[in-house]
Amino acid sequence: MAKLKLDLHEIYNKGYQIDAELNRIVEEAIEKKIALVEIIPGKGSGQLKKKVLRFLNQGHIKKLYHRIEKDDKNFGRVFIHFKF
Repeated sequence: MAKLKLDLHEIYNKGYQIDAELNRIVEEAIEKKIALVEIIPGKGSGQLKKKVLRFLNQGHIKKLYHRIEKDDKNFGRVFIHFKF
């Protein structure tokens, strides 16, 4: 199964760039019909993960994917599942 991966460690403090990258990865997954996207906000304080989850819960984004999975073994990962 094909998977896309987005590591946010390098841009953790650049809010506008984080949103742009999240938009890009969602659009790419849809365009290429890739069913799974792994986003790595990292562990840290948890603020970046919260930002990612808030982004994904926006109505216009939420309707694009099937479900979100928070990795219970690794707090620093979020998976987006798409259904095609």
